[in-house]
Amino acid sequence: MDLYLPIANLSVNALVIVALGLGVGLLSGMFGVGGGFLTTPLLIFYGIPPTVAAASSASQVTGASVSGVFAHLRRDGVDMHMGAVLIAGGVLGSFAGAGLFAWLQSTGAIDTVIAILYVLMLGSIGGLMLTEAVQTLRAQRAGMPIKARKRRHHPMVAMLPFRWRFYRSGLYISPLAPLILGFFTGVLTMLLGVGGGFILVPAMLYLLGMGTQVVVGTSLFQIMVVTAWATMVHATTTKAVDIVLAALLLLGSVVGAQLGARMASKARPEYLRLALAVIVLLVAIRMLLGLAWRPDELYSVELM
Repeated sequence: MDLYLPIANLSVNALVIVALGLGVGLLSGMFGVGGGFLTTPLLIFYGIPPTVAAASSASQVTGASVSGVFAHLRRDGVDMHMGAVLIAGGVLGSFAGAGLFAWLQSTGAIDTVIAILYVLMLGSIGGLMLTEAVQTLRAQRAGMPIKARKRRHHPMVAMLPFRWRFYRSGLYISPLAPLILGFFTGVLTMLLGVGGGFILVPAMLYLLGMGTQVVVGTSLFQIMVVTAWATMVHATTTKAVDIVLAALLLLGSVVGAQLGARMASKARPEYLRLALAVIVLLVAIRMLLGLAWRPDELYSVELM
């Protein structure tokens, strides 16, 4: 079932795109990640231009995060005060990211930059996740207790001025820290089409020192608003959002997320983290090969 994508300017098999969204949604439900950091590389592998893949993935992440936000709101698991500061930083970051995206697009380097950023980002995150998962499994097999991390914000965060109280998170820190964090994720959202939850959640836990009961909900709240804003900025500036592609992805991811959540409840979390680390590293290796592998023929002509 071929379908024409007006912005990507090519025809794709709609069932393949829905299946791709289903797979990413499955991972999202199983591992608790937005999935945007896998959606863009997989679309690129399928042949979607990197600019369209990144811009369209952001809109898919927006839709996928909405239900999660409302679920956490019902459990009082969202720090609205902290979320507002993160969103303010994310909106500012999206403007900066849009300018950088447009400049790289004008120089013709945007596709290469997206690929390089994904290799660096996925390689480092996948390596850290793999190391932590292996250490956890080794400790469990040896019967050693796993030390719990102390909940406190980073010393650099403590040095920042103008402290505010974030009552829901139980913090008394400078708003500059979440503002900078939100700005960074806003830039990433514009450039790579990711929600940034895989960076945002660890940073909120280990840099800001937030309580685990509000981290996921607050992260999803920021992701929902910032990715929606980034999609709007992309649509009005770079013109790279393909709404047909985003709708197909969202159709699959909504179903996949429900299936993944059921599967996650039956699996051990250590093995889930190990599996996700391996998947992330495999995608990073595939992106690296795409950058470094020299084809047999540099140019080809196809007769229509």
